[in-house]
Amino acid sequence: MHSLSFDIAHLFAGGLVLVSFMLLYQDRLYALLNVFALQAFVLVLSVAWQAFVQQAPHLYITAAIALILKAIVIPGALHRIVARLGIHREVETVGGIGSTMLAGIGLVALSMVVMLRATPGADPLAREDLAFALSVVLLGLLMMVTRRNAVSQVVGFMSIENGLILAGTGAKGMPLVVEISIAFSVLVAFIIIGIFLFRIRERFDTVDSRALDNFRGERT
Repeated sequence: MHSLSFDIAHLFAGGLVLVSFMLLYQDRLYALLNVFALQAFVLVLSVAWQAFVQQAPHLYITAAIALILKAIVIPGALHRIVARLGIHREVETVGGIGSTMLAGIGLVALSMVVMLRATPGADPLAREDLAFALSVVLLGLLMMVTRRNAVSQVVGFMSIENGLILAGTGAKGMPLVVEISIAFSVLVAFIIIGIFLFRIRERFDTVDSRALDNFRGERT
């Protein structure tokens, strides 16, 4: 592969990891949703570039689906949900932002060490894309664990799915039907999560996971 193609692919994959750190840093819901849309847009650029480099036209369809669903529809729908439910605009975290960022740096280092050592004979672009993808997945998991607001946990879940798409396109060979199935599975999951958010808000008058834990403690 031409070195320029290699460098641009790394630029987009590394940008996805950088935007994942920006997600961890956000303490406002609307800013969090905007950064999530940015992450989806970087993913679109990465997938489109992989389509060009690999000469795989079906990946352009994957990029188009990601652009419509992940960068436009889902962030827009989450904005509407936050506005309609009147959810508190600040994102409360378990521990401080600083400790969360340090944990994120550790997870990225772990991803690089594990993936690069586990795939010594693989294609250089694929193995490094997989390392970046694992980093995005782990940072998404970290967001789900360290956020108390249900909407921010949904964003963490969607970020994990972005990492899986990056892994699927970087590893090559994923059939188009599988990519489309994953995209629509995520859309269905998002709809179900949205319904649950409305129901939880109606029942408990909040989407803060601490309030739900307190209610569970009172019941037991």
